[in-house]
Amino acid sequence: MRCPHCGALDTQVRDSRPSEDHAAIRRRRSCPDCGSRFTTFERVQLRELTIIKRSGRRVPFDREKLSRSIQIALRKRLIGEDRIEQLVSSIVRTLENGNDAEISSETVGKLVMEGLKTLDSVAYVRYASVYRDFREAKDFHRVLVELGERGADEK
Repeated sequence: MRCPHCGALDTQVRDSRPSEDHAAIRRRRSCPDCGSRFTTFERVQLRELTIIKRSGRRVPFDREKLSRSIQIALRKRLIGEDRIEQLVSSIVRTLENGNDAEISSETVGKLVMEGLKTLDSVAYVRYASVYRDFREAKDFHRVLVELGERGADEK
């Protein structure tokens, strides 16, 4: 593993343990060249996934990009990091367990929206406004009505 501080190619593992959700191995590493310490995570990847964008362009799936987009939707909301990580892991597992190695960005967006709808309604509306490309206030109104109907059905 390359040192992120000095670029040295040979770093040493000091400690390994499972992450909190047991979906990854957390490794503390040190660099013998510069002495810095850093953490890496090792995850099981069932297969390489490719995302097909709306433009038709194909890009490799990026778990970190998925996590960042969810964190942006949840910014300033009282949702713990562990619940965010559980949602990301759940979406990734769903994608990896599917039949296709090539997945449309719309499919990923729908999975994120489903997860956010159950996690936090404000984050759901934030994400939906970008995902569905809201242009007018009535677009927000439609989603809020939909959420209100869902809340009434659950009572």
